[in-house]
Amino acid sequence: MLTHSDLREMQTRSLKMQGWIRQQTFSPENVKTLRRFSSWEVSELILGLNQSTFRGKMAADPTLPAGKVEPDGRQRWFTLDEVNTLRRKLRPRGKSLMPTRPGGRAFRTAIANFKGGAGKSTVAQHFAHAAALDGYRVLCVDFDPQATLSHSMGLTDVSEERTVWGIMARDLIRETEAQNAAPRGAASGTALPRRSIPGSITDLGLQDLRIADFIQPTNWPTIDLIPSCANAAFVEFASAQYRHLNPEWSFFAAVSRFLDQLPDDQWDLIFFDCPPAIGYQSMNAVFAADMLYIPSGPGYWEYDSTTSFIGQLSEALEDLAHGFEDTLSAGKVTLPKAFHDVRFLLTRYEPGNDLHRAMQEAFGKVFGDKLAEHPIEMTRAVEQSGRFLSSIYEMDYRDMTRETWRRARASFDRAYAEFKATMLPHWQAVAAGQGTLPADKVAAKEEAEA
Repeated sequence: MLTHSDLREMQTRSLKMQGWIRQQTFSPENVKTLRRFSSWEVSELILGLNQSTFRGKMAADPTLPAGKVEPDGRQRWFTLDEVNTLRRKLRPRGKSLMPTRPGGRAFRTAIANFKGGAGKSTVAQHFAHAAALDGYRVLCVDFDPQATLSHSMGLTDVSEERTVWGIMARDLIRETEAQNAAPRGAASGTALPRRSIPGSITDLGLQDLRIADFIQPTNWPTIDLIPSCANAAFVEFASAQYRHLNPEWSFFAAVSRFLDQLPDDQWDLIFFDCPPAIGYQSMNAVFAADMLYIPSGPGYWEYDSTTSFIGQLSEALEDLAHGFEDTLSAGKVTLPKAFHDVRFLLTRYEPGNDLHRAMQEAFGKVFGDKLAEHPIEMTRAVEQSGRFLSSIYEMDYRDMTRETWRRARASFDRAYAEFKATMLPHWQAVAAGQGTLPADKVAAKEEAEA
């Protein structure tokens, strides 16, 4: 017979192996670092310039970052900070290379599905890295206690108090204090009960943490992360207790309230990596999101699971809409929850697989233009990147054939470009505080800014 003690012993042995694996995956110092990017990548794949134009610009302006010359002298290699300096300074034909950035706060996208292995963390990681290479400043929020995104970003030593659970517990204390401090009378003369949060929660000092205390830098200089860890799994049990302590606490809006306190201009895009379940954490993610991206594998069971997911999510959001309408605190929290857009994205797709093509057609018939046109293709390079917790953008193309690497990157490039084209009109609408802005107006604004 095996008990919890045996499970703990197994975990202890696994943690020792985990440390060795990280050393092999990251570096001898157990720190993940970001590689440099070749002049070929910088010119053609990142800045969209042909190499001769790029070399001419570099030769004409000695103040530009020179990069690091490889031993044979054929190629220069640039850090991401240097790439961003080049992006700011270079203006080919007078056109800015900076990405479109509407005013107002960052745009938030939740990547969610309760089917494990659907590719949520892979999509979140690659979209974040693609956006960073596109010139955006990115914040990722890891809602998944499996912490795959946090580990892939190089963060492995995380305290549960600095995760989404800490944000929710902090919000419970602050919201309860605000409710207790508000006028207690009602028009009917009935007083609302005062709520008391036990010392086991308040003594943690979470209510005194600053917003910045939850946000960690990553090995990408323009990507920050609110990490997760295995111990954050108990948030589902803790949140149930918290709701009992204060039934009026709008638990699903805790992260939204937290993000509303961030400076509008500190980040451009925020990506949420959701757990494979509909629970307290995932409901916080979808409630805070402007747009919902739903990845799914190209098989029947994935299709079945995705169908169940959107049905159960619909029911959960409907329950919230009718259960908290009179208890929401004043501010930006409104019910019912409305998304600017919902998109479905096929992952692990093989173009030569008849079943995959048939399932893509089935998804298209059901979801229409809500199905992303460009799926994430399964290639050998993508499989390898997953094994080593690195995105295709982090992998050095010299470690494989350039064509293999280029094909894998092209798949994510197309998916990200489609995400960006879908997202920008909605971001403009968020900035304007109105409904969806037509794509032609976004294009006209980009042209005017250029």
